[in-house]
Amino acid sequence: MTHTFRRKTYIAVPREVAFAWHEQPGAFECLAPPWEVLEVVKRSGGIQDGGELIFRVRLAPTVWQKWHARHYDFRAGEQFCDEQVSGPFSLWKHRHAFVDDGGGCRLLDEVEYQLPLAPLSAPAHALMVKEKIRAMFAYRTVMTRQAIEAHHNARLKPMKILMSGSTGLVGGILRPFLESGGHHVVPLRRGPEVKVGENSLSWNPSSGFSDKYLEHLEGFDAVIHLAGESILGPWTAAKKKAIRESRVVGTGNLAKALARLKNPPKVFVSASAIGYYGDVGPAKLDESARRGSGFLAETAEAWEEAAKPAADAGIRVVHPRIGIVLSARGGALATMKTPFSLGLGGRLGSGNQYMSWIAVDDLVGLIHHALATETLSGPFNAVAPGAVSNREFTRTLARVLRRPVGPPVPAFVLKMIPGGMGEEVFLASCRAFPTKAQENGYVFTHPSLEGALRHQLGRPGS
Repeated sequence: MTHTFRRKTYIAVPREVAFAWHEQPGAFECLAPPWEVLEVVKRSGGIQDGGELIFRVRLAPTVWQKWHARHYDFRAGEQFCDEQVSGPFSLWKHRHAFVDDGGGCRLLDEVEYQLPLAPLSAPAHALMVKEKIRAMFAYRTVMTRQAIEAHHNARLKPMKILMSGSTGLVGGILRPFLESGGHHVVPLRRGPEVKVGENSLSWNPSSGFSDKYLEHLEGFDAVIHLAGESILGPWTAAKKKAIRESRVVGTGNLAKALARLKNPPKVFVSASAIGYYGDVGPAKLDESARRGSGFLAETAEAWEEAAKPAADAGIRVVHPRIGIVLSARGGALATMKTPFSLGLGGRLGSGNQYMSWIAVDDLVGLIHHALATETLSGPFNAVAPGAVSNREFTRTLARVLRRPVGPPVPAFVLKMIPGGMGEEVFLASCRAFPTKAQENGYVFTHPSLEGALRHQLGRPGS
């Protein structure tokens, strides 16, 4: 039995612009659902006739499904198609058509597909496959529109961008997004010494760049610095040292090197965190709030201060103070998904502590906005406008996953985690608002928690 899926997406840009975005490197990766682990194995020829893409999707920890697709029926500015050569379906043909619609355009996705062993596979289609396809295209709709409109509205000329943390939770999504906008991203990777690769640069954050290697930093329009040791795990003395030094020492060495360049970048986006504010209960915070107390607050202050040499040299320095990043690919949400899916996820302590969160797509959007907005400098809160209590977060995640709320985790249990990590990470309350970002024109794609969770977890509403 052959099935057909259709979906129309309005995009507020000219048809030619929307079509051209799909030809850019990184476009395919931008549309990959975050709840699936996907790796590109080989690609050639782009979306024009004969272009091929081979990727694989992880079905289980050691089980992968390969998908080989070939493009055909390319009509510049109008449509392109792809068909499965080999993979999980007996038939898969996907047509992407673009038509004018007022000042914008509409993208029509039309998929003709058939499961193997039909009609015996009909129950599997009704119970699982049909919903998975609907969820995938609901996600793709949002991402396609967001990426194309963001790049079109920013009107940035193609930039050469140096990025640390390019394979991390945020960088792994930010890099293809920037590449889909025509920018050239060069990863700044950690290594024992400075080393120049074909399309990458390695460095040792502890020693930085001597004058001998400064030439390798010339020619970049922007630098994005995201690297840093994870704050999760028992805070032993060694762990605290690694957390602080990976942020403060590395940022300081990079900022000093940028300040010594003959042609420095115009903008330096150096990450920070809302841990800067410490535990402040239910108080509403904007960027004018004072630094709080505790290890994370002191680290965040030193982290931001370390970038001062770049600012003193005239480089526009921006510090996104990042909240709890929601992504099904990793981080807090991926960690919580399993216990909540089993009905075991409950509030932490009293549950009254506020959580300032942000969907990873909006964090990527904010960093891109920072690159494009010359009036934005200094620290800004990279959080959604809808901070919620841990109790409300728990109820919302359980509702999205259609599971009951589990038993609470007592505060005393979390306080037993060595070094104070449980108190500062899980029990501290921070109710931050993105005042500066909104005043500088950023519009959030996912302002509500439930909408952000449904988007990331592939649980669109009815």
